[in-house]
Amino acid sequence: MVASRTLLLRVAVALAGFGLSGAVAQTPNPSPPPAITVMPNDPFGEQVTMTEKTIVYFEGSGLWDSAFETIVAAFKSVYGAMEKLGAKPNGAPMTIYTATDDTGFRFQAALPVAQAPAPPPDGNIKVGKSPVGMALKFVHRGSYDEMDTTYEAIAHYLDDKKLEAKDLFVERYMKDPVKTPEDDLVIEIYVPLK
Repeated sequence: MVASRTLLLRVAVALAGFGLSGAVAQTPNPSPPPAITVMPNDPFGEQVTMTEKTIVYFEGSGLWDSAFETIVAAFKSVYGAMEKLGAKPNGAPMTIYTATDDTGFRFQAALPVAQAPAPPPDGNIKVGKSPVGMALKFVHRGSYDEMDTTYEAIAHYLDDKKLEAKDLFVERYMKDPVKTPEDDLVIEIYVPLK
């Protein structure tokens, strides 16, 4: 259930990954990293450079208890706005998390486009640029609700490597979350570094 990720993984990423103090960062004998399902070619902590893309996005907030439903609804709004604007996606959908805490998050549900369309009439739909710079890339396969384990492993990885992340992270969906059964998702997670 997403609620378990709310308190465990997002907080772990926020505390350990974003360099904030807290229970996870202060544990004297940290538990070993959790076991996660990794395919042979899946990167885990691969250093990459995120390049700038023009995006059409829905900006909003949500609670971790209903995160996936909130994100899917946001993508439906973006797809609807793009259809009205005559814009076509030019890349995988992504969620850009701009702020997180133990109960909720602020985000942008974004679709890359080749060219910026005319300004959308809906105030929640905007045109902008995706994050850029050095990041670590991780992959999650399976249910959105089961991402707890992946985020906990990411927090352990950042802590072990003594890496400091920026105050945002990006989930890029290799299978469209609007059309894909939730237990069949493939999500690339990008953690930008300071």
